[in-house]
Amino acid sequence: MASHVQAHRRQPERAPGVLHRAAPGTVPKRTAPARSGGNFAFSRWRIASAITFVLFCLILSLFFTSDVFYVRSIQVRGNDHITREEVFAFSDIADYHMFWLDPERIRQSVLRSASIADSAVELGWPPNLITIIVQERQPAIVWSEAGEETWIDLQGRVMQARAEMPNLLHVHLIAGDYGGPKPSADDFTGDMVLGALRLKEILPAGEHLRFHPMHGLGWTNELGWQVWMGSDSAAVMSEKVTMYNVLVDNIISRAIPIAELNIANPDAPFYSVIGGL
Repeated sequence: MASHVQAHRRQPERAPGVLHRAAPGTVPKRTAPARSGGNFAFSRWRIASAITFVLFCLILSLFFTSDVFYVRSIQVRGNDHITREEVFAFSDIADYHMFWLDPERIRQSVLRSASIADSAVELGWPPNLITIIVQERQPAIVWSEAGEETWIDLQGRVMQARAEMPNLLHVHLIAGDYGGPKPSADDFTGDMVLGALRLKEILPAGEHLRFHPMHGLGWTNELGWQVWMGSDSAAVMSEKVTMYNVLVDNIISRAIPIAELNIANPDAPFYSVIGGL
C-alpha cells in the first residue's frame, strides 16, 4: 500500500489541458518579422555603382573618340633655327593618342636630328598636350662647297645650315685640278675645327679659309702670298703659326718675291717665288 502511494507521488503533475477557441468573426494575429534597412541600402549601392560605371564608360569613350586627345601638333621651346615642324617630324608621334606617348622614346627620336644636342619632353593636357624643349647644336665654322653651305660644330658634327652666319669662320673647298676624291664636311673632325679656329686669329680682317685636298687649310695673307698650313689640331696649328711668323720675317728681310708659302708639313716647309724663279 505504501509503495503504491510512493509511485503515485513520483508521477509528474500535469496541468489540465485547456482549448482556447477564437471568437467567431476574428482572425488570429500573426507576428510579422522585423524588417531590416539592409535591402534598401543594398539597392542604393547598386544604383550608385551602375551610375559610376556608365559615367566611366562615357569618359573612356570621350578619351578615345575626341580629337583633342590625339597629337596633331606640339609646342617647342628653346629653338633658334630649327622649326617646330621639323621637331614634330622627328618626334614620330603624329596622330598618337595621349595614352600611348612615351617621353623617353620621343626624346630619343628627336635626338636623331643632327641640329639638336639634347631635348626634354613634357606631357600635359589639351591644348598643350606635349611640349618638347630642345637644345640646338651651335655651329663653329661654315663649310662651303660649290655655293652650298653646311654647319660644323666644335665636335665636328655636321648639320644643315639654317641661316646666314657672316661672323662665323667660313672654309671654302677648292679642288682645282686635283683628280682624287674630294673631301666633304663629314671629313672635318673636331681637331680640325679647333685648328681652323686657331688660324682665324691671324687671318686678315674679313678673310676666310680655303681647304685644298692636298695642302689643307690656307688663305691669302696681307702680302698677297698664298699660305697653306695643312689640317691639324689647335696645338699643332699654334706651332705652325709660330713657324709661319719666323718664316715671314726671314723672307721679308731677304726681299724674296713669294707667291706661295707651304707649311703643311712643318718638318719640310717650302715656298715658291713669283714667276717660278
